[in-house]
Amino acid sequence: MKKLFGTDGVRGVANIYPMTTEMAMQLGRAAAYIFKSSSKRRHRIVIGKDTRLSGYMLENALVAGICSMGVDVLLVGPLPTPGIANITSSMRADAGVVISASHNAFQDNGIKFFSADGFKLPDAVELKIEKLIESNKIDALRPTATEVGKAFRLDDAAGRYIVFLKNTFPPEMDLSGLKIVLDCANGAAYKVAPAVFEELGAEVIALGINPNGTNINAGCGSTCPSVISEAVKQHRADIGIALDGDADRVIVCDEFGNEVDGDHIMAICASDMLKRKLLKKKTLVATVMSNMGLDIALRKSGGQIIKTDVGDRYVVEAMRKGGYNLGGEQSGHMIFLDYSTTGDGILSALKLLAVMRREEKPLSELAEIMIPLPQVLCNTRVSEKHDILSFSDVAAKIADVEQKLANEGRVLIRYSGTEPLLRVMIEGQDKYEITTWANEICELVKKHIGEK
Repeated sequence: MKKLFGTDGVRGVANIYPMTTEMAMQLGRAAAYIFKSSSKRRHRIVIGKDTRLSGYMLENALVAGICSMGVDVLLVGPLPTPGIANITSSMRADAGVVISASHNAFQDNGIKFFSADGFKLPDAVELKIEKLIESNKIDALRPTATEVGKAFRLDDAAGRYIVFLKNTFPPEMDLSGLKIVLDCANGAAYKVAPAVFEELGAEVIALGINPNGTNINAGCGSTCPSVISEAVKQHRADIGIALDGDADRVIVCDEFGNEVDGDHIMAICASDMLKRKLLKKKTLVATVMSNMGLDIALRKSGGQIIKTDVGDRYVVEAMRKGGYNLGGEQSGHMIFLDYSTTGDGILSALKLLAVMRREEKPLSELAEIMIPLPQVLCNTRVSEKHDILSFSDVAAKIADVEQKLANEGRVLIRYSGTEPLLRVMIEGQDKYEITTWANEICELVKKHIGEK
């Protein structure tokens, strides 16, 4: 059982275990040893980050750990997570490392790894890294002074990623005549994203492009869509695009400022791919958090949907195992597997814009393909992650709600994989009713394991 790694690498508050320089160095050393193959060639690992203040100290600690095991480092600086995955595979590196806590506040940070092919590490490899750290055997594995690694800066990493993104857009199209509001969340995409859309011909009103180390995701980005909504109305733009801190997810709004979430974007893109016979096995992969309206929209378009546990890694695993090429989450993680190995907010936005161009329709009209069931999400901070159904009053309340919903809704209760949160999600026909029920369940949970 893994102790360090969660659903998206190692996460925590910066400078507090496990997100310390000491642990970063140990992770670097253990990962470098495991990624080294038996070949005689020089090994190298790509390291990139977002714009958090703590990224500098963690980056230096990782570099020291990796180089101490005889592996070279390619530093790409601030770059979106999918860009780091792309550079890892295109540069034929042995692995990639991302220093980011995605959509979390600047105080948090994280370390996650990509394999040489640009996909997230399998659980088994993460477990190997943990066991090597726990064993304290790594000191005996150090190379000699003449065999330590070196660190190099890859100055054109952002340019390489920009070219890759532009090449995913249909060559017969451009974005001329479109006005786009773009919120980069003061994060990793603050340089790359505006360049991509501008070079394809759009007029870009860029927000969240002045990172200072502490303002990443602060009242901006995909977790705060009201920013692009207001800006779209103010500037009379055609679309608003909001990325998160590491730009692996996107939320958009239409020309009227109405939010269009990941479920709607998947419905639009999947329908388009079905029309053009490009959706493999006529199947979209989503998670259990996706709205039931997405299932209905896919069926009407002639496709089907497969559901996984929450987390883009589980979506990708199901896609690779089943041979599917489109998947994602309501939160805005979308994986276009024909182009990328992980969720990519900029690429997803480009795919949506291509449908708008192809159909010659505004986003508001395209979004009508899916009518969502009313859905509420209630988050409760917890002191421990206990089996919720072991509390008789909570179990009874959940059973009561499920009985009242019958076949016209559902209850989903799960713990966050990256934060001390319990998420209660309810779908049903009556918004007021399901909101009341969700709050009642959360209050019962608080009595037992609520954060003190």
